[in-house]
Amino acid sequence: MPDYIIGIDGGGTSCRAAVADADGRILGRGKSGASNILSDPDNALRHIEEAARLAFRDAGLSEDLVGSSSALLGLAGNNVGDAVNYVLARLPFQRSKIVNDGLIALQGAVGNEDGAIAILGTGTICLARRGDKLTSIGGWGFQVSDLGSGARLGHAALQECLLAHDGVRPVTPISAELLAEFGNDPEQVVGFARKASPGEFGRYAPRVFFAAERGDETALRILHAAAGEIDAALDAVAVVMQGKGRLCLLGGLAALYPAYLAPRHRVHLTEPLADALTGAVSLAVSELTLQGAAR
Repeated sequence: MPDYIIGIDGGGTSCRAAVADADGRILGRGKSGASNILSDPDNALRHIEEAARLAFRDAGLSEDLVGSSSALLGLAGNNVGDAVNYVLARLPFQRSKIVNDGLIALQGAVGNEDGAIAILGTGTICLARRGDKLTSIGGWGFQVSDLGSGARLGHAALQECLLAHDGVRPVTPISAELLAEFGNDPEQVVGFARKASPGEFGRYAPRVFFAAERGDETALRILHAAAGEIDAALDAVAVVMQGKGRLCLLGGLAALYPAYLAPRHRVHLTEPLADALTGAVSLAVSELTLQGAAR
């Protein structure tokens, strides 16, 4: 069995790694760039390896040990088989397992008990576990899913600034500010949007919340629509859980969304037990060490 276990938490904005011993004691951590294997698999591979090497360095260990370690990776974009197979064949670890990034977040948030999470970041996904049943809701990617996500909020904000430019919507501070950043030239907005990744759209999301706090009509319209989509997903989670277990919001937007969610969901929110990276290490130890022992 390899000497070290690596947990990877890879999303559309960043990739975090932790190296642990066989008992799950975290020895070091590392962080690198975006690691969505669906939208940019080659950069994801580069950032995964970089984060792992930085974790070994942080632990005071040789980075060369990456190649003899076992890794469990919770990655955004893992629900497309071709992308998973492409990345799995090129990972630098001795043994690797790729799972949904929601699964490691769920494990970190609720441990081994029943519970549910809604990850609200660059993308969105809900995951619920009751007994042996695991249910996933959403998380199908920016193009056809991820409603309420940071990427969707940023996309909507840019869309609204074009609508304001065309006189379809009233000009509000956020639409005026965003258009000004593109030289008040809608063609520059279009050029950016044609090539932008979900993470690049997502960088505008915090500004939507900031503008909404100041009563910006455009920002409030975007957020109320997005929160309605998240409420609908949480309604589906509630059907699965039947009032059992924890309900946690995770991700970069988790602290910003509760005020816009329906009271029926706000009253059930609890703090997560731990983060997704801790969950990745926990799953890596339980699954990969057992696999190694069976060999």
